[in-house]
Amino acid sequence: MPRFWVVGEPNADGSISKLSTEVATLARSLAEAAGGEAVGVVVAAEPGRAASELAAYLPRVIAVADPAIAGHAWSVPAAEGVAAVLGPDADGLVLLGAGPDGRDLAGTLAALTGRGVLANATAIGWDGRLVVEMGAFGGKLTTSSGFTGPGGIVTIRPNMITAEPLANPGTVEDRGPAGDPTLPRVAVVEQVEEAGAAAPIEEARIIVAGGRGVGGPDGFELVRELAVELGGAVGATRAAVDSGWIPYSQQIGQTGKIVKPNLYLALGISGAIQHKVGMQTAETIIAVNRDPDAPIAEFADLLVVGDLFEVGRALLVALRGRSG
Repeated sequence: MPRFWVVGEPNADGSISKLSTEVATLARSLAEAAGGEAVGVVVAAEPGRAASELAAYLPRVIAVADPAIAGHAWSVPAAEGVAAVLGPDADGLVLLGAGPDGRDLAGTLAALTGRGVLANATAIGWDGRLVVEMGAFGGKLTTSSGFTGPGGIVTIRPNMITAEPLANPGTVEDRGPAGDPTLPRVAVVEQVEEAGAAAPIEEARIIVAGGRGVGGPDGFELVRELAVELGGAVGATRAAVDSGWIPYSQQIGQTGKIVKPNLYLALGISGAIQHKVGMQTAETIIAVNRDPDAPIAEFADLLVVGDLFEVGRALLVALRGRSG
């Protein structure tokens, strides 16, 4: 009987991440198709709240309390805790979110358990075995892959599935730490709170993003105002981040974050392949650019040819008039 292990990621306030609830929902559907079992694992200094919230989506959740995690980066000790829970289950398939912490944990867990990794899955199905779809060559191709062995690790992109809770919450089983204290851990010496987004950018349903065309940090004020009026988050291209106009935490693309909002409003973004990789699966893409032949025109649902500041300010007036 295949077992699907869901690694729950706690937020800074101790709650479970939205992405983890999506992964849990997916794991339940896979377990049903495979005639198997979906089990959650939450490893944290105080995992109680996150584990209880994850149990709203899974019939069984294992909470591993490891006080030594406090003050350290989460991924390494969490991977140790997950590996200890997996134990001899060589056939178990591990599912987790493809966020920064999830990617770090997947690599550490692969080293600890010898499992292979399939990263940034855009879809997963069961056809007698796990079938994982991923984008390749900047999203120009979609590949279907699986594991040669029975076990494996898959990281799943945000917003690939809508989280659906169980009719009746599952149970939480408490366990103590079982990691190796001799393994090196990364101490956290400073935490900087991310600003400029109503929600984590990977979870935002609306994103307003700026590129080199906004011209500088002052240009991002318009981007932020539009994001506020639309109730969305602010994003950026690598060119804007490298220029110091906006923090790296807002970068979208091949070397940044991968998003899938309902609406992606791109201001002054050419649409180079490196950026396209991070946002091409948005449900609706609207681009504002002076160049009608910009690459983004090839995949945007709507291209507005014009000055982004003129168009953006006109849009602000319309939005504020609607809410007034």
